[in-house]
Amino acid sequence: MKKRYLRNILTLTPEENEKLKYFKVCIIGCGGLGGYIIEMLSRIGIGNLTVVDMDIFEESNLNRQILSSEENLGYSKVLEAQKRINSINSDVKVNVIEDGFNKDNGMDIICDHNVVVDALDNVESRLLLQEYCEKLNIPLVYGAIAGWFGQVCTIMPGDRTLNQIYKDNSIGVENKLGNPSFTPANVASIQVSEVIKVLLCKGELLQNQMLVIDLLYNEFNIINLKE
Repeated sequence: MKKRYLRNILTLTPEENEKLKYFKVCIIGCGGLGGYIIEMLSRIGIGNLTVVDMDIFEESNLNRQILSSEENLGYSKVLEAQKRINSINSDVKVNVIEDGFNKDNGMDIICDHNVVVDALDNVESRLLLQEYCEKLNIPLVYGAIAGWFGQVCTIMPGDRTLNQIYKDNSIGVENKLGNPSFTPANVASIQVSEVIKVLLCKGELLQNQMLVIDLLYNEFNIINLKE
């Protein structure tokens, strides 16, 4: 085993750690959540990452997006994500898709992955992602952030959990409460732990339930979403 993974052990067995290099994970979005997710999956040793985003870095991203810097403003988020992954772990194979996730390309983007991670910022795209993951029988790890608040759940094919979270198909609250630096990191870390649990069949998933996080008053609650 490489020295880089020694601190994974005891959390993971050597056999589990070895398995990670064979998995394929797709991250939809390389912004606030996506950047941290990409960072952590690269460091723990997921062998194949697909990163998806059509945007470039802007100055307003600097407060919270770990992949952004003053030097890469105006540069492609996915290409900068690829550079970051390569600098962290050269063993990771990176598939870059410099495009937005939509109804025309969505199935092609996520097919042949073991898990898909939602780092999107709008409800319409999330519901489409859930639909396509169900059609392809792929688990989906959902996360959303807004101000001091965040939420996470794992959606197995057929659960349609987002239909419960967004019953009225209303817009998300991300753009109403702001996005500081600390909330994306917190939520992304929980999303990554859910990804690892799905891949290795460990522990208890946030399935048919949602972890709701209030960092202002230090409240962490799990809401049952099963009908």
